[in-house]
Amino acid sequence: MTERNWDDPLDFKEEGIVLDYKLAGVDIDAGNEFVNQIKTHVKSTHRPEVMGGFGGFNGMMRIPAGYESPILVSGTDGVGTKGKLASLYNRSFDIGIDLVAMCVNDIITCGAEPLYFLDYISTSKVKDNQKLFNIVGGIAKGCSQAGCALLGGETAEHPQDLATKPDYDLAGFCTGVVEESKIIDGKLINPGDKIIGIESNGVHANGFSLIRYLTFRHQIKVSDYPELLDPTTIYASLVKDLIKDLPILGMAHITGGGLPENLPRCLPRSGLGIKIDYSSWKRPDIFKVIQDKGNVSEEEMRRVFNLGIGYCVIVPPKVEVDTQLRITGHGYKSWTIGEVVLE
Repeated sequence: MTERNWDDPLDFKEEGIVLDYKLAGVDIDAGNEFVNQIKTHVKSTHRPEVMGGFGGFNGMMRIPAGYESPILVSGTDGVGTKGKLASLYNRSFDIGIDLVAMCVNDIITCGAEPLYFLDYISTSKVKDNQKLFNIVGGIAKGCSQAGCALLGGETAEHPQDLATKPDYDLAGFCTGVVEESKIIDGKLINPGDKIIGIESNGVHANGFSLIRYLTFRHQIKVSDYPELLDPTTIYASLVKDLIKDLPILGMAHITGGGLPENLPRCLPRSGLGIKIDYSSWKRPDIFKVIQDKGNVSEEEMRRVFNLGIGYCVIVPPKVEVDTQLRITGHGYKSWTIGEVVLE
């Protein structure tokens, strides 16, 4: 068949072409083989509560024993434009961890235990696509870190112009469980309670539209700052330990919007506010690079990036020190970065 553009008119009978799905750009056999390849990754994450086998129409899981009034908690997210840089610089495994982290870190803010995770991957080509295999490997790694099962997912082959380099788009979905009487909803927060910030692993997965703008303008080279693509920290095991023994009153995952927009989300009512001391911790150097290269205002940096604080817990003053000691025991740095105030 003569080479044509994707949208050129074509008479299949005249050309003697028998159209099938593979010719149209979707390789069913490659998809089936990919599912078989990732089977080990998926099964490695399964908790005892997982029911059924692998490859069915759905995934099933029992609610763990010990809950009297279990409440299911769900969340969904993606990795934004960080995925494009991860693909370009062969960091697809790390972006798989990011995908899990962005979902898990949201649902644990109410005290939920992550139960299972599902992924959606869209790509122009499945066959011989090592990036896809690496992504699922990263997702499995993230699920293991979070203590949840990779229960299922969907890999969709969306053919494009054959000259287009295969790429991907990602979405994640997570469900957890919490005892109704133990939901952390901020209702016990009072003025004077302390805000403890826990270190991030750098930029995490927010602010990448700004970062990519700087890469387009040749102000930042990812090869010079590979830490830009380090995966988001998953705080699930730390939070599980903190809420077991300490009176955690509220929690916030610091994502898009930074501290100013995410911390108030865990406050119980109007009349309360957040006072943050931005000099109370040392920012990772990468944020200074971004600010300098882009001539970004301090206000904009605070609204776009986590600035080195990936997760926050709010506690009564009497357990401030004990909470930080427990966080240190998990290998994380933390600082008292502010307090709850009357507005």
